[in-house]
Amino acid sequence: MSIRPVKQLITAKPTREGAGVHLRRAFGFGKTAEFDPFLLLDDFRNDIPEDYLAGFPWHPHRGIETITYVLAGTVEHGDSLGNRGAIGAGDVQWMTAGSGIIHQEMPKGDATGRMHGFQLWGNLPSSMKMTTPRYQEVKSGEIPDATDDDGTHVRVVAGEFWGKKGPVEGVAADPIYLDVSVPPGKRKTLPVETVRNAFAYVFAGSGKFCNASEPLAVPTEPARWFDTAPPADVENRSLVLFDSGDSVSVQAGDDGIRFLLVSGKPLEQPVAWYGPIVMNTQQELQQAFQELREGTFLKTGR
Repeated sequence: MSIRPVKQLITAKPTREGAGVHLRRAFGFGKTAEFDPFLLLDDFRNDIPEDYLAGFPWHPHRGIETITYVLAGTVEHGDSLGNRGAIGAGDVQWMTAGSGIIHQEMPKGDATGRMHGFQLWGNLPSSMKMTTPRYQEVKSGEIPDATDDDGTHVRVVAGEFWGKKGPVEGVAADPIYLDVSVPPGKRKTLPVETVRNAFAYVFAGSGKFCNASEPLAVPTEPARWFDTAPPADVENRSLVLFDSGDSVSVQAGDDGIRFLLVSGKPLEQPVAWYGPIVMNTQQELQQAFQELREGTFLKTGR
């Protein structure tokens, strides 16, 4: 067994998106090779309604898949294909933008005004950039759970893990998307295929992601996302990008630790990216924005 060492340690940074939604961005709009096939991860956790209710009004996407996982509150959505719906606590929406879609996402808090969820962007390979758009909307009860003897609990959103198969299928990035909770004081080793890039995003508790043998060192200052960071203690809103290996090892702190563990096979293709559109070449990117201006962007649902 080869434990993946920590390659980078990232603290999610405050930013605003949509019509002024306050959120934290773990990575995105930078170097893409380290996270390939993933492009961006946002943590839209907020308990102040004024900071999120303006939402994400109508906007286009092409060339990507967006994965929205809600833990508290709801997100109402609508799109140019005529789809309408809402996802709530524990639900997942997987949207393949493909050839182009225009949609909106409007968050609403729970009874206490709390909104919490994540949005992950997955890239599409060149052969699927112009595929027909589609949705997979998965309710919380459809997501399988797996619990180990030591109390470690895993929700399998996508992919296969511990004999459970997630309900999201046919995704280009072939991701494994897990919501992992490790009890206080426990050390857990979780398998990750060597052919995948992998990261963990901690959103509750604290702990350490361990190397095979050496103890973890605490850095003197937070690492920026593009720095090479040594293994370190991790806590709320920390993202850990792993180096190569076939497993990750985590030591939970006194209050346990909960994190997303996401991995995917890299596409290793060029990326031309501006705003909500991700293509392979600048020419394709320019064409997409020209079609938006000319009203020819949508290829289906018009």
